[in-house]
Amino acid sequence: MIIRKSAAELDTMAQGGAIVADTLALLGEHIRPGVTTAELDRIAEEYIHSRGAVSSFRDYPGPYPYPAATCLSLNEVVVHGIPGEQALVDGDVLSVDVGVTYGGFVADSAQTFRVGDVDPEAERLLETCEAALWAGIEKARAGAHLTDISHAVQAVTEDAGFSVVRSLVGHGVGRNMHEDPQIPNFGEPGRGPVLAPGMTLAIEPMITAGDADVVVREDRWTIATRDGSLAAHFEHTVAVTEGEPRILTAAPVRVS
Repeated sequence: MIIRKSAAELDTMAQGGAIVADTLALLGEHIRPGVTTAELDRIAEEYIHSRGAVSSFRDYPGPYPYPAATCLSLNEVVVHGIPGEQALVDGDVLSVDVGVTYGGFVADSAQTFRVGDVDPEAERLLETCEAALWAGIEKARAGAHLTDISHAVQAVTEDAGFSVVRSLVGHGVGRNMHEDPQIPNFGEPGRGPVLAPGMTLAIEPMITAGDADVVVREDRWTIATRDGSLAAHFEHTVAVTEGEPRILTAAPVRVS
């Protein structure tokens, strides 16, 4: 069942989304060669708590409760990378996924960051993944079908010569981290549920520079490319409205 949100509930989600956006921006200031992903996770969790929110990821149920506040996925890791003591090096790419619970609602967003100077193919991968996200968001309009989003993401990704991870999907989000519907990043347009105002969707292209196949590592959380190729992940929580899609995890506009 797809749960539609009221205007007041969307505003609450946007308040949480602003915390997510600010957390991503803060981590972006600290991402550099030499820093560890564990250090980044501590920075994120302290900041989230300072804003009156909690991480939606910590203790999330799975093979065992997720042990960190963020998912920090390095290079060939697509999603669910567990922060640790590995230091970043120049040329890495780091996907940062942040979810917070605020006012009883979840907001979820991700961005892949460059660590120092990355090679041209890595740069093109990141640019393509972000462009695929925006193409998907553009289709999140009342009256469209769910797979219009999916097809837009796939087209941008594959036109650039990259692969969509087909075993991982976006999702509805609201009072729970994962709600209906699932949102594949591939598919023919014009299928699936018709989008309606109040639906809230975590749209999240997950793409690779090589093959689409992934493996789950021994920690039972980390999902990486099978061929070791680089991966990228961008995500926003988006509300369907009567007009333009509303990005609930957009960076807040501040008046100086």
